[in-house]
Amino acid sequence: MGARVAVAGASGYAGGELLRLLAGHPDLEIGPLAAGSSAGAPVTAVHPHLTGLADRTFGPADPATLAAADLVFLTMPHEEAAALAARFPSGTKIVDLGAGFRLADPVSWARYYGGEHAGTWTYGLPELPGARPRIRASARVASPGCYATASILALAPLLASGLAEPSDIVIVAASGTSGAGRAPAPALMGSEVMGSVSAYNAGGVHRHTPEIEEALQGVLPPPGGGGGRVTISFTPTLAPMPRGILATATARLAGDAARAARAGDAEAASEALRTALAGAYTGEPFVRLLPAGQWPGTGATAASNAAHLQVAADVHAGRAVAVAAIDNLGKGAAGQALQNANLMLGLPESAGVTAYGVAP
Repeated sequence: MGARVAVAGASGYAGGELLRLLAGHPDLEIGPLAAGSSAGAPVTAVHPHLTGLADRTFGPADPATLAAADLVFLTMPHEEAAALAARFPSGTKIVDLGAGFRLADPVSWARYYGGEHAGTWTYGLPELPGARPRIRASARVASPGCYATASILALAPLLASGLAEPSDIVIVAASGTSGAGRAPAPALMGSEVMGSVSAYNAGGVHRHTPEIEEALQGVLPPPGGGGGRVTISFTPTLAPMPRGILATATARLAGDAARAARAGDAEAASEALRTALAGAYTGEPFVRLLPAGQWPGTGATAASNAAHLQVAADVHAGRAVAVAAIDNLGKGAAGQALQNANLMLGLPESAGVTAYGVAP
């Protein structure tokens, strides 16, 4: 038998996707499953597609029961996750899919979330420079948010290589409705969503804003972020699809890319940007820079842990345009959490997750 893992908050969309991936994992055994208000219900009453778990029932979020596993996933609101995590023994390995432990700055936490800052765990985006050794050595890992994952992967190599300025970044991203969770809401009804794309949390108030800024600040040269202060304007939108994120990020060109743009050489400017992304993600199992001229789409990443990227220089505006597509429940949640768990447990990083989407 492999390592035994527990899932708290397993009745939500991210929890259900995590169970689907765990059911096919070659080295992990599904242990206790907790689900709050769904405690006592069969797993298939909530997740009818998980027929292999028809004999399993959700239980209460009992710390002692959950901590008996080799690793615990928390897929629940950040307040509940923080309260539960505080009751685990210090050595319990935990991957939190929520926001409670992502931010390093208590001031940012108070501004965007309110309440007491529960602390900071290792940030679980393996593709960031130097992240894997930290994740492997950690007992507590905070998996990034879905919008944050797409935005950071698209921008980090450009900032790290000095090809984009950090102080004027604009991100507009569309998400499928599953990103809002399973709780019923009028704005998420089919009759409201179908045939409509709408903005929400505009004006710099979305909670992933400080998370994106902190992560990108950490990649600026020289080490420590001496290359300026990262500032983003982030506008999320809701798209009429169940899952997926398409993030379009722009930033003012810098370095060689800016010089080529000023000379009117769009091809050279774009190639400099593509070279930065290609160099950063060569050998990465889940991040793909698409061929020049091919732009990402959410359909290609559905049900996968992949991130598809493309970048080009807008010479007219003097800006880099980077686009990322992910599955918000995959690389944006359950898939990435499992990627982190594999690293923490000494397993192959890609075990149980795939870079290939489903089609049509």
